[in-house]
This record gives sequence, C-alpha cells and structure tokens, in this order.
Amino acid sequence: MSDYIKYSYDLEEIPENFDQYIAKINKDIVDYIRNTPEISKISHHTRDAHANGYAVLKAEVEILGNLAPELAQGIYAKPGIYEAVVRFSNGSSRVLPDKLSGNAQGFALKIFGIEGKKLAPGEEDSPNVDFNLINNPVFFCNTAEHYVFISKLFLTINDFFERGALGKLEFSALWVTENKKAFPNFEALKELGALKTFEKIPSINSFLYEFYSMGAVRHGDYIAKVRIVPTEQTKNAITEKDVDIESEDWPYRKAIIKEIAKNELTFELQIQLCKDLKKMPINDLTEEWPQELSPFRTVAKITIPKQKVPENGNFEVMENLSFTPFRTIEENSPIGNLQRSRQSAYVTSSTTRHDLNHKKRKEPKNISEAFDSEFYKL
Repeated sequence: MSDYIKYSYDLEEIPENFDQYIAKINKDIVDYIRNTPEISKISHHTRDAHANGYAVLKAEVEILGNLAPELAQGIYAKPGIYEAVVRFSNGSSRVLPDKLSGNAQGFALKIFGIEGKKLAPGEEDSPNVDFNLINNPVFFCNTAEHYVFISKLFLTINDFFERGALGKLEFSALWVTENKKAFPNFEALKELGALKTFEKIPSINSFLYEFYSMGAVRHGDYIAKVRIVPTEQTKNAITEKDVDIESEDWPYRKAIIKEIAKNELTFELQIQLCKDLKKMPINDLTEEWPQELSPFRTVAKITIPKQKVPENGNFEVMENLSFTPFRTIEENSPIGNLQRSRQSAYVTSSTTRHDLNHKKRKEPKNISEAFDSEFYKL
C-alpha cells in the first residue's frame, strides 16, 4: 500500500488564470447549444458533446465488501446495493447517422442514494453520484487553456472531415497551430495524436467496449483512474458482437435494445491506482497508464437487467437526465487541469439545455422518478 502515490492538491497544476479559460469555455458551450437545432437539423437543443444518446437503461450497482484498504476509499468505503441508470451515447457534438459520427462512445452512470456533500455547483445536497466514461483510455486535450481552441475545432470536426483528405489536413494544421495563433508545439501534436486514436475504435456492440474515466480522479488518500468493463458472461451473452454502421442510421441503438431485451448483462467498475507520477501522469490525459505497473482492480459490480426498451431508446428520459463527473464527493472527485474545467462546464451545458428545452433541471432520487416525465415539467 505504501507504493501508491498520495493525493495532494499541489499535484494538479492549476494556473492562476484558470477562471478566465473556464469563462471562455462556458461561453462557447452556451453559444453552441443555442444553435444545436439548426446544426443537427432537429427540434430540440442537445448537449455540446455526446449529443446523440443511444439508450438509457435501468441498472443496479453493488459496491463490494471486503475491499483492500487502498481500494475502500470514498464511496467505496462502505458496501451496498443501489439503484442506477446508464446512458449510452455517441461522442459527437452533432446528431448524425452512426456512419458519420465515428465510434467514440460514452457510458454515463448515475448511482442513486449515495450520501455525502457533492461538488457540482448548486447541487451540494444531491443524493446521487455520476460517472462519465468514454471508450478510449486517452483523451485529446490536457489543459483548459488548450480546450479553448480545441473545443471550437471539435464542434466543427464533421465540416472538415466531410471534405476528405484535404479537410483532415486543414483540421490538423489548425489544431497544431492553435487556430493559427501559435507555432506548432509538442503538446498540441500529442493531443492531435490522441485524437487520432479514436479513429481506431472498432465497430462493435456498445456493451462490449471498455469505458475509461477521461483523466485521473482522487481516490480518497490516493490517485486513480476508473474503468468499466463487461464481464466474461456478458461478452459470451452478446449474440451480435459486430455492428454494421452502414446498415442503417443508428445500428448501435438497435443493437443495444435487441441485446438487453434478451439477457441480463453485468459489468465491473474498476480502479487503477497511481504508483508513478512520471509514468502515470495526472495532467497528461494523452498518456495511457501502464497496467503492468498498476492493474485495474474491481470495486463494484454493475447489473443491467433484461428490459424492454422502446425504439427511441427512452429518448425523453435521456434528454431529461443530466450527468456530471462532479456530482460526487470530494474523496472521489476528478483532478487535474482539464478535469477541473468540467466542474462548471457540465452544469453550464445542462442548465442551458434544460432551459432552452423548457424542462426542469432536477435530480431524481430513484429509477421511478428518473423515468417519470412529469417529474421534469416546469
């Protein structure tokens, strides 16, 4: 246990002008969400990322007992069984057919009834804890400063990629020069390289992906990353493992609905503890932490029971819900430069979206409230 790096705020490297970058990011989020109906040619306002939800499913989370002391930290310190919901989504900022959206996907988990003061602004008394994970072990941005220009490019990525090789070349040139405001630099090149790893994600059933926290989190006294993986039983239960993204507009959603109608599926929530700040950096999200140095270890089990889901994947429920990684307690909070920017960004996104869609932004206390459309009416 002494090998694990102890958490200290000084390790996070938050710059003095951090709030200025956050203000710019939040403004861009609001401006984008206001225009999402026109951008995606739809009738509602979407999230600025993971705009297209595939399905939201009822679930259960069991935090395991008899964990090693270094694992039994924060919300994992006490065993228990909790109601939960899971939202599967495409990572794109636009609602597009799967063949145009890429294979980056999200696994958003909301666990109901976790006690403790939460960090999401204005939601200190929230009864829930959220996880926002992606199906790639690295991310394409390290700092709030870089996200100011990267987010603008990310929101228009489809415009560039639709133009083929020349469009991709122009996109890359703008990325490494910070939108023509700087000479190419090593950090921007690393971030662009991380973005390109998303192109290697295979087209498989969403239940078969491994999902990772975007960056590091505090794990009580320690530092960690989070992963959710399908169990062997789930891998064996999935009948259609590959997804043909050319077959129809949203084959991922269809595959999710088809599989969960036939089988209960289980997953493991795992923690990877930091042992070496050079090989397992907090503030470099483009670096995958080596599992040979510190393996992922299971702290909780997620069960998604067999259930009937409508063709739209429970669309209204998906749009009513919000997920933020800072809807958690201090002992399990995201840490690091870019991670800290998410604290207000997610609330800004959700508040703007709910206001424009004329819905009450309100946290349900259980599955029943989450699936009750009356609960969110103004």
